[in-house]
Amino acid sequence: MRIVVGITGASGAVYGVRLLEKLRRQPDVEIHLVVSKPGERTIFEETGRKLAEVRALAHHCYAIDDIGARLASGSFPTHAMVIAPCSVHTMGAIASGVTGNLLTRAADVTLKERRKLILMIRESPLHLGHLRTMAALAEMGAIIAPPCPAFYHKPATILELVDHSVDRVLDLLGLPDPEARRWPDRGRGGLQS
Repeated sequence: MRIVVGITGASGAVYGVRLLEKLRRQPDVEIHLVVSKPGERTIFEETGRKLAEVRALAHHCYAIDDIGARLASGSFPTHAMVIAPCSVHTMGAIASGVTGNLLTRAADVTLKERRKLILMIRESPLHLGHLRTMAALAEMGAIIAPPCPAFYHKPATILELVDHSVDRVLDLLGLPDPEARRWPDRGRGGLQS
């Protein structure tokens, strides 16, 4: 299963890095990575990791300006694409069909080929333009999955909060993490104190 991962310059680079780490544990997944220039900086600023360390988590890496790469063609079969985190700049470019780099082109190809495109939008608060752009993308077939951690599993660390959102994306990909902490089923009443 080929999964394309894009990382943009929005805050929350840890979501993309953690997604790569969890995908790498899946033996039947082939990871293709594209990182924007701002994404490279944000990875370093927020995680202290250099791009080479993050690229080592993927099987195939591409330069952001390599619009001739195989990810730019619908004839290269992939299962899905996840952009984690996804900046509103990238979100807007994808929604308007502006494919000025490999990341936005790969997302455009994903949509036109009717494959899963999952966007972990990282922005708050949202103005009406953001919401309309998200609605347009949802109408095109994209899945809008902002990182929104839950607290029912009583997270004790930041990583547990991050993992909750990443695990939801893995579920959307059909690659559930067997260690994911899920809503406890305690009968008809749900959670009990």
